[in-house]
Amino acid sequence: MKHVLRRRARPSSIALPALVSLLASVWLLLLMSTLTEGAIGVTNRTSALEEARLQRENMVRKYLKRLKKEEGALKLVGGRGDYEGNVEIFHAGKWGAICDDEWDASEAEVVCRQLGFPGPVRATHTGYFGRAKRKFWMDNLYCGGKEQELGDCHFDGWGTNDCEASEAAGVICKQHEEDQDRSITPKPVPVEALVPKVRLGMRLEVRLVGGRADGEGRVEVRVIGKEGAGRWGSVCGDGWGLLEGNVVCRELGLGYANNAVQTDFFSETDRLPAVLLSGTECYGNESSLADCLHDPVWMEPDAVDGARCSERRGHVAAVTCVPLMADLAFDHVEMEQSLHLEDRLMYLLQCAMEENCVASQAYEIQRDNPNWHLETRRLLKFTARVVNTGTADFRPHIPKHLWEWHLCHMHYHSMEVFATFDVIDASGRRVAEGHKASFCLEDNQCLPGIEPRYACANYGDQGISVNCSDIYRHNIDCQWVDISELNFGEYMFKVSINPEFKVPEMSFENNAARCRLLYTPTFARVYDCALGRP
Repeated sequence: MKHVLRRRARPSSIALPALVSLLASVWLLLLMSTLTEGAIGVTNRTSALEEARLQRENMVRKYLKRLKKEEGALKLVGGRGDYEGNVEIFHAGKWGAICDDEWDASEAEVVCRQLGFPGPVRATHTGYFGRAKRKFWMDNLYCGGKEQELGDCHFDGWGTNDCEASEAAGVICKQHEEDQDRSITPKPVPVEALVPKVRLGMRLEVRLVGGRADGEGRVEVRVIGKEGAGRWGSVCGDGWGLLEGNVVCRELGLGYANNAVQTDFFSETDRLPAVLLSGTECYGNESSLADCLHDPVWMEPDAVDGARCSERRGHVAAVTCVPLMADLAFDHVEMEQSLHLEDRLMYLLQCAMEENCVASQAYEIQRDNPNWHLETRRLLKFTARVVNTGTADFRPHIPKHLWEWHLCHMHYHSMEVFATFDVIDASGRRVAEGHKASFCLEDNQCLPGIEPRYACANYGDQGISVNCSDIYRHNIDCQWVDISELNFGEYMFKVSINPEFKVPEMSFENNAARCRLLYTPTFARVYDCALGRP
């Protein structure tokens, strides 16, 4: 099961000598504060004691963070100080990274609180402080923001993930006032964190090199200037994904990106051309790679060193292009017609709770209230119909032998996140959410003359055929948003399919629906829906 209640671990015995030293230091500070109190006047006694107390608290906090090497401990790596960096968690005697899927302000709140900081400045994604150097321990984290430790949140299970090194999650925490006032020599800030990305304003020629067949290979570019063409160079793999790959395939007339990877697999020799572009970021609809955003550090034709890249060796962009591709579209009309409210006993939600399909407050009730099963949750339920309007079948990106069997619901999970459901207030803040932590993809309805090919039953193949629909009806577990704590009023409701762009498609412009939501004491309805991207 994905969610298992965990007790807070006891401190490791290896930290006892250091803790003894810490206690001795605290005693010394107490003695110093006492002597100071006797030496100064009564007027300054309060301020001196307060200053000593703050010093002791700060020292204890710093030492405990340094000594804490127990189950569920956290640390931040790659930042300018101990208040920022990619998050790593200690589990089973080893440190591991955390994937940025579903990573947002709620998780950052828990991390900063657990580390002893006042709160978060913001959550960071896509390896903002560098690529993950360790295996991923946690993926698809879902925190309410009030948990005492990150290990108390819901996630897919220790070590269960489908993440790449570029998907490291991080935080920037608020500093304590005494830390901000102290003059320190910070670590140098990464260039990509300081300089905004720009369009190069020059013509680029693109080619694929080293492929085993037409339509695949390592991406190389060169600048076409007034004095002719420069020499060919590689593209750094930082941030490289399907959106960028789609632009390259379209520019070369090779169709759509089936896979966009960061590898030197398509290299015949150990020596690769110098990196010419880095930090490439495309929206996905550009006609040329030159129209995308890049780091403003690029290689002149006669330069020796290339552009900045987190890893020099083997970390270059590559792509595989195919002529046919799936294209999912969300049926917002079906959602508008089927959406309704339902109050449901928590006793009937036990399977759904194992798949993290209710709000975090429900888990607190389950933990604290012995009669939790008699409590009710208010669910915003609707039918989700997804149509494949492309030219190829839509298939899960996880291989079949890695699918996860869920005993309670008696089906296999072929995707970790297929859909997300968000309720957003007027200020743009997400106030309620739901998601498909997994999905049973099958052909529920096809156009006349189309034979269904995919069915979940009996470990069958999962997918959506061309001109067929996968329908997840409102009476099925997890096809809802838990809005039990939501105030009545008007909101924005957004449903996103394939929200992380992990499965290739022709376009992602019809994968999401944004609608207005009216929530009253007696009913809820959505209207004025518009299709867009996740």
